[in-house]
Amino acid sequence: MNANELTIADARDALARGELSAVDLTMACLTAIDAGTPLNAFVHLTPEIALDQARAADARRGEGAGALNGIPLGIKDLFCTKGVASQAASNILKGFRPEYESTVTSKLFEAGAVMLGKLNMDEFAMGSSNETSCYGDAVNPWKVDDRKLTPGGSSGGSAAAVAADLCLGATGTDTGGSIRQPAAFTGIVGIKPTYGRVSRWGIVAFASSLDQAGPMTKTVRDSAILLGAMAGHDPKDSTSADIPVPDFEAALTGDIRGKKIGIPREYRMDGMPAEIEALWAKGREMLADAGAEIVDITLPHTKYALPAYYVIAPAEASSNLARYDGVRYGHRAKLGQGDGIVDMYEKTRAEGFGKEVQRRVMIGTYVLSAGFYDAYYNRARKVRALIKRDFDRVFAEGIDAILTPATPSSAFGLGEMANADPVEMYLNDVFTVTVNLAGLPGISVPVGLDSKGLPLGLQLIGRPWDEAGLLNHAHVLERAAGFVAKPAKWW
Repeated sequence: MNANELTIADARDALARGELSAVDLTMACLTAIDAGTPLNAFVHLTPEIALDQARAADARRGEGAGALNGIPLGIKDLFCTKGVASQAASNILKGFRPEYESTVTSKLFEAGAVMLGKLNMDEFAMGSSNETSCYGDAVNPWKVDDRKLTPGGSSGGSAAAVAADLCLGATGTDTGGSIRQPAAFTGIVGIKPTYGRVSRWGIVAFASSLDQAGPMTKTVRDSAILLGAMAGHDPKDSTSADIPVPDFEAALTGDIRGKKIGIPREYRMDGMPAEIEALWAKGREMLADAGAEIVDITLPHTKYALPAYYVIAPAEASSNLARYDGVRYGHRAKLGQGDGIVDMYEKTRAEGFGKEVQRRVMIGTYVLSAGFYDAYYNRARKVRALIKRDFDRVFAEGIDAILTPATPSSAFGLGEMANADPVEMYLNDVFTVTVNLAGLPGISVPVGLDSKGLPLGLQLIGRPWDEAGLLNHAHVLERAAGFVAKPAKWW
């Protein structure tokens, strides 16, 4: 096994025993990234920074070394990294190199992590297939025919990089499923923590009441380790919760006897593929065999989640993206004689924003406009409150976690949705958006392969702030499923 194929937990132990140096581990990843160019997962490589950090990690080994000392990670292009291009995969931020470090990357570096570079994603995190990026499509390392498949979105580069062993773990962000859906499409683990568990400071905003950063890793244990380093209160983020961070790894006892797992009837969608239905049934059996009690539950407002999400998220996006005006940083359009400031704004945004971002900004501006604010935005906020109340009621009745499918299908081909109605693409988020609207933690765990040989995942939804319990349930599911399949190397 090459060093880059190790899990974070195994690499940490090998580093501690002195069997491996951080420099060797980092070099193995950089070599894999070089070979993995066809995946288009890494878009800004930082080998000098990586090797400097690896050498420092080797010097620090032993007492006082952080939980991630010497572990090479990929960072989604949405996280601001000091002096390193941070473009959110958009042409409008071309050339932007922040003078500051996001709280998440600061915490990772304090824990001793090594940054290999920045990862591909959908532009401003808007997309479910990584096809809206200014860097071009990221490609799923799984391949079963002559098509190139999507790694999912928006954290597609993160998912592809982890699944292909280009890095040991990666950061992602999740606004409506952007960690969990790509994790399911690529056969890895991805957790979206409770809203407020991880600081959003220094992460380029999409929809501020929904965005949450989290880890994307090869195993549940790795997610526990990485989340422990990312989480914590940050006074620079007013939505960050001042709640202690438990030892997530210590919570992986593998014992869920007597726990109640809810199965929501509303997640049985019309036209759901038989394979997804069978996988869900298999997941229920595995948790029951581990001693959990399976309980049928109802979340009656689920059917309103997608419409509410696609009002609230674009509304917040149109507000957040108003700052990209060509004045202070990033791209500025070339102006003709007699062009005024309004011309500059219009031309800059027309050139800088891609089609999907433009579409969402226009929808968001429309639903926030004077005549439609109550009809759309306020109504969507009320629906959001009802969705949250559904979950609160179920948890108050003693449910410990909820099991659902992660995605309505396995990975589809790049370009296959190009001529489809955009709403068809939005349906990829059907099982995931409720979790963001309610601010809950959710995790995607790889559980099996479909008939084509592509990975499928199941989602577990946890109680607010109970990432420890959620990770333990996921650990049990992972162990029972025994998913060890890896993509055959074609790149």
